[in-house]
Amino acid sequence: MLDAAFLIMCLVVFLALAFDFINGFHDTANAIATAVSTRALSPRVAILLASTMNFVGALTFTGVAKTIGGDIADPATLQHGEQIVIAALIAAIAWNLITWYFGIPSSSSHALIGSLVGAVIGAAGIAGVNASGFTNIVKALIFSPLIAFALGFLFMWLLKKIFANRSPHQVNKGFRITQIFTAAFQSFTHGTNDAQKAMGIITFALVAAGLQDNLDVPLWVKLSAATAMALGTSVGGWKIIKTMGTKIFKIEPINGFAADIGSAVVILTATITHFPVSTTHVITSSILGVGSAKRFANVKWSLAGRIMMAWVITIPITVIMAMLIYWLIAWIWL
Repeated sequence: MLDAAFLIMCLVVFLALAFDFINGFHDTANAIATAVSTRALSPRVAILLASTMNFVGALTFTGVAKTIGGDIADPATLQHGEQIVIAALIAAIAWNLITWYFGIPSSSSHALIGSLVGAVIGAAGIAGVNASGFTNIVKALIFSPLIAFALGFLFMWLLKKIFANRSPHQVNKGFRITQIFTAAFQSFTHGTNDAQKAMGIITFALVAAGLQDNLDVPLWVKLSAATAMALGTSVGGWKIIKTMGTKIFKIEPINGFAADIGSAVVILTATITHFPVSTTHVITSSILGVGSAKRFANVKWSLAGRIMMAWVITIPITVIMAMLIYWLIAWIWL
């Protein structure tokens, strides 16, 4: 008969990889929306490219995984750590599916972080949360979109100045080619940050269960998370692609290039400095910055406002969802 602890850990891994898979198709749109909307890449080729580069990116770094695994709470000191992770993952997956269904580019990162905080509070109270670590993560989540907006605006402003006297048709023809490379770079950076969140949550559970005594990510966890992210990416998220690539403002190849570069720089910088950021927030903000530099009045700010509202409510809602789910698990199971 299989050991109960082994079965619980299998459930944790399954849910974490399911979250990673859903994160992949939920956030695929972010990395390739501009390239698809400008017809720089066909949807099929764009998704294949994004899947491959997500996989490569996921295997390249582990710093964000350690931040997720240890900065929000100390898994070694928590009771029922595996149940905390299960509650967090169920809440995060539920929120991702709800927002995907309605085509809202909300943040998988916010959903996971909010859910983990909520589950920890449900199990150990507010004292179980590492306030300084959580505050640093929230700061990164807040400031990264602002920086991405500024970079998107700056890059588009510079490109307008540089190519002011060139034929728009020729300019866009050239930038349609460069978008192939920026979409690949964007997908790589997405993998470097987002796939590590599932790695971090599995490592959190391994430490909580006493199966390892540090936050180093095992190779099997890296490979599993990278594969789940790549497979999820291959499914795609067409509703969100439509929102990101066409509804905010009419994107041309030069705009897509500027938006991709601005957001990829922010995401890669965050990964190198071990901060989890929302790729959704960063990419959307970069697109908004580019649109503002192109023509402020053409940006559909009412839609942008609805997207931002989803950003604001994600953490509070997932905190509450995860608390309730943990209490339900505790009532049935513990």
